[in-house]
Amino acid sequence: MIATVGEVVREAAARLRQSGSETALLDAELLLGHALHVERASVLAYPEAQVGPAQQAAFEAAVIRRAAGEPVAYIRGTKEFYGLAFMVDDRALIPRPETELLVDLGLARLSRVLSGAPRPAGAPPLVVWDVGTGSGAIAVALAVLARRRGYGQEARFVATDVSADALALATENSVGHGVADVIEFAPADLFDWPGRPDAVDVVVANLPYVPSAVVPELPIAASFEPVVALDGGADGLEILRELIGELGSVLDEPGAALLEIGSDQADAVLGLAAHLLPGWLALIHADLSGRPRVVEIGRPTGRRGGA
Repeated sequence: MIATVGEVVREAAARLRQSGSETALLDAELLLGHALHVERASVLAYPEAQVGPAQQAAFEAAVIRRAAGEPVAYIRGTKEFYGLAFMVDDRALIPRPETELLVDLGLARLSRVLSGAPRPAGAPPLVVWDVGTGSGAIAVALAVLARRRGYGQEARFVATDVSADALALATENSVGHGVADVIEFAPADLFDWPGRPDAVDVVVANLPYVPSAVVPELPIAASFEPVVALDGGADGLEILRELIGELGSVLDEPGAALLEIGSDQADAVLGLAAHLLPGWLALIHADLSGRPRVVEIGRPTGRRGGA
């Protein structure tokens, strides 16, 4: 029997709601669009359009996967981040909207330096290092936006990760967005990389910050994502603590690190920065919902080579 777009969406949304989805209608609309090879807007605009048997079968398979908890982004194979479409799968964490703040802040720092006073002739490109790049969303978005603003070769991007699978996905995304020529990808555990730049101007990182005991309590969709991309140790700050402790040997003057944190970790992270990097500057940036989301840690003017 041939059904309409509106009918299959309503039926699927009811099923997904029963399975526990908090965004059942949106899920159904996105998955039907995926099955029909159209955007969600078309699903909304043509509720009386008919859905053929082949498309119904593809949609049914997708709904079954979603009802089992699998994230919509993995089922569709794409996720929008900062207005760009990224390939995503279980090799890396799905980019979250709140992480776009890292891109905002990173781009703002680049703009302040490159749009201000003329740089000395022959000055090397600014180095932006995305530590734990995952899908490459942050590094690729920054590279795309820097190119759009005409910064050209004035910025060099480095993206590293402990996961070879994640790096492969990030590389694919850089090729898809035409910025593979300005991003260097390499395997590394935080800053432990033989090819490490002598000095870095901006560090950006969305590292694991969920306490180990909380990981099993996350929504079921998170169970499909790599645990290594979520688990931040006993207090959630194990990896961030290590990275912050190494910033003194990495950041140039007046470089800065922009690190995503949990909304309840602001005081703890500021305390870490004060303890590990005495005299450095640290401040918290809130996301669009007003929650603490990014800590910015900056080297005090005139100091280089150590905390």
